Amino acid sequence: MREIVFLCAEQEAEHLSDVLLDLGVLSVSVEDANENTDQERPLYGEPGLEPEVFAWDKNRVVALLPEHLNATDLVQELHDQKVIALTDNDWFVREVPDNDWVRLTQSQFGPIEVGDKILIVPSWHLEDELAQQAIAQDKVCIQLDPGLAFGTGSHPTTHLCLEWLAEHLQPEQTVLDYGCGSGILAIAAQKLGAGHTDGVDVDEQAVISTRSNAENNQVQVNALLPDQLSDGQYEVVVANILSNPLKMLAPMLCSRVKPGGHLVLAGIFDWQIAEMREAYAEYLELQPWRDRDGWICLVAHKAN
Repeated sequence: MREIVFLCAEQEAEHLSDVLLDLGVLSVSVEDANENTDQERPLYGEPGLEPEVFAWDKNRVVALLPEHLNATDLVQELHDQKVIALTDNDWFVREVPDNDWVRLTQSQFGPIEVGDKILIVPSWHLEDELAQQAIAQDKVCIQLDPGLAFGTGSHPTTHLCLEWLAEHLQPEQTVLDYGCGSGILAIAAQKLGAGHTDGVDVDEQAVISTRSNAENNQVQVNALLPDQLSDGQYEVVVANILSNPLKMLAPMLCSRVKPGGHLVLAGIFDWQIAEMREAYAEYLELQPWRDRDGWICLVAHKAN
């Protein structure tokens, strides 16, 4: 296959990408043409916030060409539509290696150890020596394939929540995983001996993913959308989302914790501790539990 690569300025990248898709290219990506140089600059800030601009000062717009689409004809069409002024030095075509993309993608995801008790294993690594050793040692093995929902087990916030569950969850305690994503925390809770476990997410794809992953791991997780969650409280409520939605959800999450239970929050930068504690102060007293790579896990205990 072939890719056509355009060099363009910040204000041209988004419009050029839209027109290329209209003209029949298979996909478009925008890259920083100054990457790995002194002129490279970051584009994105805190997760969940939109950047001020949607391209870099100088961009590579890369389009994957179908077999029938001639690169020269495509450039001529862009010229005729006055989309962008291009010289011969502003674009080029390159070959794309004919790789086994499934195998290549899978090779990027190996088993992930979390503390002393948990191993996250993609399905294509179930027979690996590390996975077999973990099973022999009675570790909690979670089969989880990367998918559309957040939560492959590699992010520090996921590790923090898994570690808390492994160290503190008691047998048969009820669990609510709010913002369940792939369902990894709810599945881990079940494998660690939890009782009734609900997983909730605003994204229907995440609910589907959680149900599928729970079935693959042979555990019972009731995955549903927020408006499908019935009244009730839980001995452990865990939410690994982001700081802004966590602040908005404070009254609801705290009300879901049983007296004597725990609230576990992640998705929070360490510099956001004070504002998170303030947002929850009316309901529960959050305390830092553990941090990793600039992220913090905050935990609160509700008095009996």
